[in-house]
Amino acid sequence: MRCCSITFLFIASTAFSGEVLFDFENNFAFGKVITWDTKVSEARSASGAALRVASGHKEEWPGITLPAPGGRWNLAAYQAITAEIRNVGPNAVKVNLRVDNPGADGMKFCNYDSVTLQPGEQKSLRVEFKRDPPMPDGIKLFGMRGYPPVIKAESGTIDPAKINQLIFYLEKPKEDHAFEIDNVVATGSYTPLPLIFKSAAEFFPFIDSFGQYIHADWPGKVNSVADLKARAVQESAELQQKPGPEDWNAFGGWKNGPQLEATGFFRTAKHNDKWWLIDPEGRLFFSHGIDCVRADAATPIDERSAWFRDFPGSEPEMKAFRAPAWMVQHGYYKGRKPECFDFQRANLLRKYGADWESVFAARAHQRLRSWGMNTIGNWSEQKVYLLRKTPYVVSIHCWSRPLEGSEGYWGQFKDVFDPEFKANLQNYFAQFEKGKSAGDKWCIGYFIDNELAWGDDVSLALATLASPAHQPAKKVFVEDLKTRYAQIGTLNDAWGTRHASWDALLASRAAPDKQRARADLLAFYAKTAEQYFKTCREVVKEFAPSQLYLGCRFAWVNDVAAQAAGRHCDVVSYNLYRRGIEDFTSPAGDVPLIVGEFHFGALDRGLFSPGLISVKDQAERAALYKEYVQGALRHPQFVGTHWFEYYDQPTTGRSLDEENYQIGFIDCADTPYAETIEASRMIGQTMYSYRMNGK
Repeated sequence: MRCCSITFLFIASTAFSGEVLFDFENNFAFGKVITWDTKVSEARSASGAALRVASGHKEEWPGITLPAPGGRWNLAAYQAITAEIRNVGPNAVKVNLRVDNPGADGMKFCNYDSVTLQPGEQKSLRVEFKRDPPMPDGIKLFGMRGYPPVIKAESGTIDPAKINQLIFYLEKPKEDHAFEIDNVVATGSYTPLPLIFKSAAEFFPFIDSFGQYIHADWPGKVNSVADLKARAVQESAELQQKPGPEDWNAFGGWKNGPQLEATGFFRTAKHNDKWWLIDPEGRLFFSHGIDCVRADAATPIDERSAWFRDFPGSEPEMKAFRAPAWMVQHGYYKGRKPECFDFQRANLLRKYGADWESVFAARAHQRLRSWGMNTIGNWSEQKVYLLRKTPYVVSIHCWSRPLEGSEGYWGQFKDVFDPEFKANLQNYFAQFEKGKSAGDKWCIGYFIDNELAWGDDVSLALATLASPAHQPAKKVFVEDLKTRYAQIGTLNDAWGTRHASWDALLASRAAPDKQRARADLLAFYAKTAEQYFKTCREVVKEFAPSQLYLGCRFAWVNDVAAQAAGRHCDVVSYNLYRRGIEDFTSPAGDVPLIVGEFHFGALDRGLFSPGLISVKDQAERAALYKEYVQGALRHPQFVGTHWFEYYDQPTTGRSLDEENYQIGFIDCADTPYAETIEASRMIGQTMYSYRMNGK
């Protein structure tokens, strides 16, 4: 987070009920507000004092923190915290408020909400307390992102009796803003909910033989193996009746549309002022796809024996679906390899019989075509996409030396100046892609890496300086500094440091003043980004010269990294979890863009978490799917959208990181979600004329 000038205006209201947390009267100590990339001051009006915040935009999250006087508030009697926000700047602004318990990290032990205001507009910003519901003794649940509605959750909830601070902040602003805050109040009377389960014995077990939640019912829930088999027959008939769009060629390109040059491989081109993919036959192609077309949804079973009724994992034919996890990266099992069971594969065996893997693969292609989809997305099963019936992309991930001073949610950044970085990519292609995807006309191209920790525009340079002397990137950085400054004393004068020699700088792991060293930090960050994308492109073109380099699937990115991607990627990729992308702009420039991930989920089908973008129910999910993809179709740069993912995640959490989101086109019992699939079919039937005509 950066420091910004934030003006908080507290408009002293005379008509509100609740507990006043801040009114900025009575000699409020404005100088003690914790700021980052902000400046605060007192704003006076006829109604009293307020806190004015003037924000910069150098940091990603400029804002302020208001600690609770005395360390914490006990607000257990209330439902929410509200604050009056007034935009006193010249630009529209979105102000976020986060309410914290001790240990909050942006995901756990905090609640938050936001409000968007036009210049001069004033609105109330309200954060509801999402608290742990009452539960009987003896129930311990763990290892999930979302929990049953009557059970204590480990994240996303707070204890209103232990609120220790409020954080007002902006999210990655592109310009300066100014706003005022007034009347921060705890409001609304809270009435505790009654217990639904009177004892642990009433609750356990709560997962049935098919991996579904026991204590609820919903449309499409499977109750028997006979249900599974009957649905296989029903869906086969439906897929034959709805084989897919009639105006598609074999690849899913626009058969009846313009004929462009056919190269035998996928490429990009601008046609009528919009970017397109062009399929091997020279037809316009929009990549309407889905990720993770595979049967792989293991959930941990260690320490959970009481959770499952009629657990199928002990049956001889199901033992193949029990195995230790790969090293867990986040959550309760972090750093361990718990034993897991895959209910999804077990259901496929019961539904399709011993040959379920072949049936699964063939049906995946049939389903996608019927659903109006023409691309198998990231992390899909090689045995599926190498049937070469649907165009596909390939995900490349290989180990190389980390930049030791870096950090990130999915791990450290790679040292792109280490020769191993390029060599390992080359070895990966030679071992796993040569003779398979490389040179295959059905393969659109390659994503390399996913959601790397790009940070702000100097973060990787600071991480390099925080690395040990033997780090290849650090040696390159120090050599660059020698070239620029010649003498260590000249660098010391510029940075305000006291390094005795260049070797001392190499050995030091201390960070310089970011502002004094900014020009050099920014230059080396840009060099790192350039080296990363340049190297990745070189390797793709070495092994697959006619196929596309699709970038690294940005989730957290800054302008410098995006601009480097625009110079080297054939298509720049983003994972865009938001409700719409029609207005999305990329610093990469006028280049083709593709969405590597997006999704929406609801809580009306027996799962406990809706995923990253929540909707009310399946009908709203289908409607928003249509709006999202049509927004991409109207956008002149997007050449595709890939939904994440094919199946729902396990009800009790996937082994990697506890995610248990309702984000599939299909549930864990292999039953498709009819509402979203019909929306997808509509998109597929109309997407080419819609993109061409904008309606």
